[in-house]
Amino acid sequence: MIGYVTLGTNDLPRAAKFYDAIAAEMGVGRMMDFETFIAWGAWDGGAGIAATKPFDGKEATVGNGTMVAIEAKDKDQVHRLYDIALAHGGTDEGAPGPRGESDENGKVFYASYFRDPDGNKLNAFLMADA
Repeated sequence: MIGYVTLGTNDLPRAAKFYDAIAAEMGVGRMMDFETFIAWGAWDGGAGIAATKPFDGKEATVGNGTMVAIEAKDKDQVHRLYDIALAHGGTDEGAPGPRGESDENGKVFYASYFRDPDGNKLNAFLMADA
């Protein structure tokens, strides 16, 4: 149902470096690249992510309680995305690891949490074997 998620930025070149690295780990690149807007993903793939300077010309701000979740393929990728985020100006919001108890199928929510350089909150996650 979701085609893409757009996050505001006050520094598009800085955001581009951050999301170029995240996108590379996910196996995608830029699918749209304009002066005030860049989108990453694959035209025939799942939901993409975009960074934009706000259209109204005002300062971009972070939504309290807003978070974008990036589905990882395995636990190692959860760790790599977290490390990539921190290496590219992101900040820690929760180290990689299981969250909560396993479900009836022996799966547990496994995630890491981080913020991009503008303060937007993201996580990398998967349902993993407990």
